[in-house]
Amino acid sequence: MSDRDWPWPVGAATGIGSLPGSDIAEAQRIVLGELPALPHVPELPARGPGADLIGRTAGLLVELPVELYAARWRVAPRPGKDLRRARDLMERDLDQLAEQAEEYAGTIKIQAGGPLTLAASLELPIGGRMLRDPGAVRDLAGSLAEGLRGHVEAVARRLPRASVLLQLDEPSLPTVLAGRVPTESGLGTYRAVESETARALLRGVIEAAGVPTVVHCCASDVPLELIRSAGAVGVALDLSRVTELDPLGEALDAGLGLLAGAVPTSPPPGGEPTPGGQPTPRGRPGTAPPAGGAPTSAQVADRVRGLWDRLGFPRAQLAEQVVVTPACGLAGATPAYARAVLAACRDAGRRLAEV
Repeated sequence: MSDRDWPWPVGAATGIGSLPGSDIAEAQRIVLGELPALPHVPELPARGPGADLIGRTAGLLVELPVELYAARWRVAPRPGKDLRRARDLMERDLDQLAEQAEEYAGTIKIQAGGPLTLAASLELPIGGRMLRDPGAVRDLAGSLAEGLRGHVEAVARRLPRASVLLQLDEPSLPTVLAGRVPTESGLGTYRAVESETARALLRGVIEAAGVPTVVHCCASDVPLELIRSAGAVGVALDLSRVTELDPLGEALDAGLGLLAGAVPTSPPPGGEPTPGGQPTPRGRPGTAPPAGGAPTSAQVADRVRGLWDRLGFPRAQLAEQVVVTPACGLAGATPAYARAVLAACRDAGRRLAEV
């Protein structure tokens, strides 16, 4: 296993990004309170257009304005009110971050959509996803790279003592690579993007950002080697979707960090999750979950530790290479459950560091 310094502290936990509600000040207080070792800038999609993953990231693009049309984001001829709203929301979020965490001196995680997911989501002015036009995809990736460079600098100016960790959200990456993104008619799909092309696009964005970057993908067929070879320092994934251990073990052995999505985004009906993924009936002695219905930190730690043991890696490396996270964003959770999940992740990370 690679011997390296990771861009997060030992025993860290963090959120994937989204939280419920629309109060950014309260969301930021929760994150800083529950995730002191590796807080993130929370995303609140409930605020509406411009606070969603695509609109939020599109607001960072340089010289590529966007607008809402029929509830979809598309490239626009000129900047308009939709773009101003997205940028105003981001500016408000960063101002709130500076107000609450001005003296913070650790690592702060920020999130943005990746180039392949943007290409599969943004529409061209003439219709159709940008994915249909390879030249447009290259221009999009270049615009995103420049925009993220500026975004990282804006965060660093507000938190001069902190280090920035970037997370690129790529939920559509596997479908883009497999040629499974449907056309608007639903009668066909867009041509698959070659792995080398996708790798080059990701690498260009990562290098331009100039900070350690992890790639988040909550699909079941995450292209781990592509992500590692594109220059990412880590991958964020949902442990419940890991079906083959060998590719994950090879990526980790080659030096990829892991943001382990170990807590479901909502409690399963009829019980709480156990380390093996089966529900524990409510009311059994000794299994009472914390407030909000989240699994206990011991359950979460056992789940991560169990995967690590099955991969055959030494436990001494676990808390250094792995960050504990929810399985995905928590926008659809209740506020009580979301807060309990973040607390369970935090305490699970501390438990792993004690080994």
